[in-house]
Amino acid sequence: MIRILLATLVSLVLTLLVMPLVIRLSKKLKLRQTILGYVDNHMSKNGTPTMGGIGFMLALTLSSVAFMTEEHSLMLITLLVTLGYGIIGFLDDFMKIFFKRNKGLSPWQKIVFQVLMAVVVSFFAYKNVYVGDSVYIPFTFSELNFGWFAIPFYILIFLAFTNSVNLTDGLDGLAGKVSCAYIAFFALFVGIAVYIAGSNASFAKEYTNLLIYCGAFVGALLGFLCFNGFPAKIFMGDTGALALGGGLASLAIVTKMELLAPILGIMYVVTSLSVILQVVYFKVTHGKRIFLMAPIHHHFERKGVHENRISTIYMTVTFITGTLMCFIMLIVNGG
Repeated sequence: MIRILLATLVSLVLTLLVMPLVIRLSKKLKLRQTILGYVDNHMSKNGTPTMGGIGFMLALTLSSVAFMTEEHSLMLITLLVTLGYGIIGFLDDFMKIFFKRNKGLSPWQKIVFQVLMAVVVSFFAYKNVYVGDSVYIPFTFSELNFGWFAIPFYILIFLAFTNSVNLTDGLDGLAGKVSCAYIAFFALFVGIAVYIAGSNASFAKEYTNLLIYCGAFVGALLGFLCFNGFPAKIFMGDTGALALGGGLASLAIVTKMELLAPILGIMYVVTSLSVILQVVYFKVTHGKRIFLMAPIHHHFERKGVHENRISTIYMTVTFITGTLMCFIMLIVNGG
């Protein structure tokens, strides 16, 4: 428990120390966000430094490695996946800045890189003694075996998470606040799993290191929000958003809690669904729209809701959902 708290605190402090340097360097190197023309209400943000994800990724890495204990294979693979997806995001951000436009890697290039990363990790998970081909049935720790279908299922989880988190990163502090609440409650679920496992020492050690990772990530995001909250001094960019999505997907898979993840991550789901519905409805009706703008947080903005309120509501919904899920899990498992 002390290691988890220390990892959280150290990661928070490191982020607070590193981010001013990242902002200064971003300004010096002219790493600035270009706002698309149709998001006209965000034009004042044009030129805001970006790629701030580098700062919290550095803090997350240092803190996780510093406080990890033995039996840390699951934590290390989750951390490596986080950094791997961060590199994909970095390439995307770099191309946007280099070509001075808001389009970096093509959609197909992004998908190919993400799938390649997901395939490697999915095979690792499938062969890992703690993961294999099974997932936990929601709110219980009874297992559902997927067989060989587990591998494409894991790949789908990666694609869903990375793109959903990326879409959620559309307002100052939105992705950071939602993800903070998400990771904090996910850590509680992992803690419940450790408690129920009881005497399985090896399993408990692996999951304890995952809790250290979660604590370090929460600390890093809290520190980042001090600079990313409205009005943002820096954006996380795809560097941070893809790293965040990849890390959350990996965390869900190695803990076998993939079916719980979309319930806790309800706001990621709502964000993605709003985009899918908007695109489908637009094509079917030849130009009509359900929302004033998608993702749905931009619709609320167009309705006059301040982005601070939107991000707070998103975080609150995640917090309430997580609280209810904890109670249900404890009741179902006789806690």
